[in-house]
Amino acid sequence: MANILIVDDSRTSRKILRKILEEAGHTILGEAVNGEDGYLKYQELKPDVVTLDITMPKMDGLEALRLIKKYDEKAIAIMITAAGQKEKMILAIKSGAADFISKPYEGSDVLWVIDKCVNA
Repeated sequence: MANILIVDDSRTSRKILRKILEEAGHTILGEAVNGEDGYLKYQELKPDVVTLDITMPKMDGLEALRLIKKYDEKAIAIMITAAGQKEKMILAIKSGAADFISKPYEGSDVLWVIDKCVNA
């Protein structure tokens, strides 16, 4: 099981993701409400996996991804995206994202992506 950091400005999205992951046996080390907070918490908590929403205030998920990968090139970052953000997803993959999950997501999809990335 993985130690995970959830970064999303939506409290509801964080709550849903936390429930899915904890019920599957993963540990949520922390949550962050924007990219800047996520980057700082990544450095502090050193999770196995970080989930990053793409669209957030202050610092978006793409910028946080770049900083996290600069800090830890082996970081496993999974982007969370709303439908219609194909260009940003391509940028995220080019910037080092391990994979992505599209909203609205099913619990089984989330767990499949997390397991695939952790066990790669």
